[in-house]
Amino acid sequence: MKVISTIKELQSTLKNLHQSPVGFVPTMGALHKGHLSLVNAATSQCPLVVVSIYVNPTQFNNKEDLRKYPRPLKKDLSLLGKVLRNNDIVFTPDDKEMYPAEDKRIFRFGNLDNIMEALHRPGHFNGVTQIVSRFFEIIRPDLAFFGQKDFQQVAVIKELVRQNRYKVKIAVNPIIREPDGLAMSSRNALLEPSVRKNAPVIHKAIYTASVMLEGKDIPEIRDYVRKTIEKKAGFSVEYFEIVDDKKLVPVSSKKQMKKGNSYYGCIAVRAGKIRLIDNIEFQLV
Repeated sequence: MKVISTIKELQSTLKNLHQSPVGFVPTMGALHKGHLSLVNAATSQCPLVVVSIYVNPTQFNNKEDLRKYPRPLKKDLSLLGKVLRNNDIVFTPDDKEMYPAEDKRIFRFGNLDNIMEALHRPGHFNGVTQIVSRFFEIIRPDLAFFGQKDFQQVAVIKELVRQNRYKVKIAVNPIIREPDGLAMSSRNALLEPSVRKNAPVIHKAIYTASVMLEGKDIPEIRDYVRKTIEKKAGFSVEYFEIVDDKKLVPVSSKKQMKKGNSYYGCIAVRAGKIRLIDNIEFQLV
């Protein structure tokens, strides 16, 4: 694989390689099996793959969270070296490269700006779309690979593509979980041991909630999820919403759900000092 840190060299290399389709996997590093599943999906579909490793400052509304974000670049490159091919590229720019001037662009995404992550992390998705749009314009990929765990982010990126008419297909891969069910995340490594031990309660609760839909209505289901998770010391539910998979409109009753449509239960939990998210499909029987 080739490790490149400047836009000029990246674009020159892509032009010289002249291969398509080009696959793109954006990451902030601290790679785990979830990231590698995206890379493997990309290499299986694309003769040329670009993986970015860049901790984007504009998507952090908490400066302390940005400062603490893990940056094990040497380890990340070692992992990627085992799955990428000779001509594949790892793009590792710095802040000056990606933001030579302040990015003042403001993106609007309708309902997606007013629910769940957007409410609890003001400015987060604007920062995400600033950097993703930069990557799309620099790399011009044919396919871009994202994980299902960041459910709302995927919806935002799809809307970004639609609004800007980017010629890129968004490929979404399933959530990769630890053996105990916890969704894989770079943040899991920051969990205190006692908190990590109890963290699987998040997936267990939303899985049980998805099964409860057959006999219970949504208010009772939401109450169950919150009470089950908050029984664990140090755990607090920020939100749990059941939404459609397109505009992410929350439903408050089964009467609002339509057979044949797809719905997901999305959750954010404060687990000790760390914030975790997860989601699961809810099927109306």
